[in-house]
Amino acid sequence: MSYDDRDGFIWMDGKLVPWRDAKVHLLTHALHYASSVFEGERCYNGKIFRGREHSERLIRSGKLLDMDIPLTVDQIEEAKYAMLRANGWTDAYVRAIAWRGAGEDMGVSARKNPVRFAVAGWEWGNYYGDAKFKGARLDISKWKRPSPETIPSEAKAAGLYMICTMSKHAAEAKGCSDAMMFDYRGYVAEATGANIFFVKDGEVHTPLPDCFLNGLTRQTVIGMLKDRGVNVIERHIMPEELESFEQCWLTGTAAEVTPVGQIGDYNFEVGALTRDIAEGYEKLVRE
Repeated sequence: MSYDDRDGFIWMDGKLVPWRDAKVHLLTHALHYASSVFEGERCYNGKIFRGREHSERLIRSGKLLDMDIPLTVDQIEEAKYAMLRANGWTDAYVRAIAWRGAGEDMGVSARKNPVRFAVAGWEWGNYYGDAKFKGARLDISKWKRPSPETIPSEAKAAGLYMICTMSKHAAEAKGCSDAMMFDYRGYVAEATGANIFFVKDGEVHTPLPDCFLNGLTRQTVIGMLKDRGVNVIERHIMPEELESFEQCWLTGTAAEVTPVGQIGDYNFEVGALTRDIAEGYEKLVRE
């Protein structure tokens, strides 16, 4: 089904509106200048996993874009659960979004335009389909994550995903599930919408998030690994190291924990630690 033509309700600017009526004007600033921030969250058994932390990050993302979201964390949480109740969902993906709307300004500056806010949701299965069980196949993107001197890399901002969309399209054209990206220095960074982990000799290596988002799922998984006594090394990883790693997985709200079987010409086993973390995460989010 098309995402603009569904039954149900979306919380928008203080009230629930019928799905098909949740619209914005053509001259909405965010549509032209990417002045938008968002969060992707999952609700399991009626509870949004790390929901308040997502809401806190949304507000921080807005501030990084010089955009004050006109709601408190508590109000954002109330909006999320109101949307879920209105649609009768206990297990769903939740998308909270804030953006600069149409107003007196229609140029690069948008100080006179209102900041708007909405929460939508939908029932969503595995982001990578059966790759979650067999191991995803990843392309290597030609696009690189930019320097934090050029973008607010700590913000979950819509404009930062442009090269992610382009990279994923190129990957899908090759029959891959996703693409891995390097950063502006040539280090391994992340996938288009998920962080990445590698296993070697019983230790876990993951790129240092100094120019891309330090995902909440990433943080959760690092905590799980440390609780299991696994040594986690956050560092810069060179491309030539890929051939030495034994296992690999992706983490993200949508991806959850997804094993990776191949990146470019490099192959990985869906090993015991990968499966343990994937199963452990599935259990944790439903507690």
